Amino acid sequence: MKALTADFRPGTTVSTTVVPAMTLLTHLVYALAYLIAGISAGAALWALRPEADPLLAWMAGALVVLAGALVHDVVTRLERERKAARRLARLNDRVEELAHLLEQRFAAEPGAQSDGGGRYDAVMQEVRLLQSLVARLTERRAPRPPAASAERRPAPAPSATAPSAAAPSAPMDDAAVLEAVRDALKADRIDVYLQPIVSLPQRKHRFYEVFSRVRAADGQQIMPDRYLDIAEREGLIATIDNLQLVRCVQLIRETERRQHAIGFFANISAATLADAEFMRQFLNMMAQNHALVPKLVFELSQHALSAGGAVTMGILSQLARLGFRFSMDQVTDLAIDVDRLLRHEFRCIKLDRALVLDPANAERIRELRRRCAADGIDLIVEKIETENQLVEVLDTGFDFGQGYLFGEPRLSRKPE
Repeated sequence: MKALTADFRPGTTVSTTVVPAMTLLTHLVYALAYLIAGISAGAALWALRPEADPLLAWMAGALVVLAGALVHDVVTRLERERKAARRLARLNDRVEELAHLLEQRFAAEPGAQSDGGGRYDAVMQEVRLLQSLVARLTERRAPRPPAASAERRPAPAPSATAPSAAAPSAPMDDAAVLEAVRDALKADRIDVYLQPIVSLPQRKHRFYEVFSRVRAADGQQIMPDRYLDIAEREGLIATIDNLQLVRCVQLIRETERRQHAIGFFANISAATLADAEFMRQFLNMMAQNHALVPKLVFELSQHALSAGGAVTMGILSQLARLGFRFSMDQVTDLAIDVDRLLRHEFRCIKLDRALVLDPANAERIRELRRRCAADGIDLIVEKIETENQLVEVLDTGFDFGQGYLFGEPRLSRKPE
């Protein structure tokens, strides 16, 4: 959206005045002030009541210091909230201005209605989606502290989640991760990475899987295994998915413009499927861009499918009637109900390389391959990292692969 803004805003100006936050010097002055106040209070009480226990005087001074520190903390938090509110207001103003300038530009162009009408409608729907997401963030209240002992899913393997970036120098606690995620959503720092899915043995790129990465203000990448559970607990996972889906549609449109025949896999959570307002807007947008539907494959985990009730499966059925197809990943149990997958238009299953090559699973893997081949379901082996691993996978007869051997996740530039 920044590229679009730059393209459609020649000669325009937007007020970006920022009231600076408290500086380090200001914090030091405040701290020094309540330290001096505490010492002075203790010394004064000792001088006025010399017969009293000196410990009581210094405890009174410590209470003054503690009160000053609490006031300092409250002032700092209020300042951060004001700063975040200003940034959200500026973001909302820019999105609204973009919508207004798009209307002006297409209205002014002689061939706008005949040549650019479809593109205009598509972009305007993306703008409206972004407006609704910004409004949703604006309405959220201050975060509550995340639970310290929350259950955490195992960290994914590098091939499926981690770009070739250096590990963070210092670990972030849950509260810092949550603040970084909220700040990244407000400042449009949810980056999209693409990793190829190739046909075997040709290694031709057939699809790209889309991953989202949170980029902190200092440029540090926060990996999904670190923020997904926290974002889900705090009700932010749907917003992250929504932004990723909007970006995915932009990527599909870009490949269409360049006449590249390639599809995209996008992870979607149960929270996103249950987000009725977003899904309504998203489906309206896709209904007017129906040619893009076959190129977008929604990916759900085996656990999400097992835990999903009638509502989730009903939503999948509605999406399937519009032409969407699905893929199941994070498979841990090979006792897969293929008939159920077929009923809901699941056309791909992703299997971990270690699961496929485990001798104990050989018979079940052969049976799954036979059944899927007969019913038109593609099996994709992921986390293929070396040539030797590829040779072993090829010996089992799989047709698609994914992993660092074929390409690591790389940052996608925002479509212009």
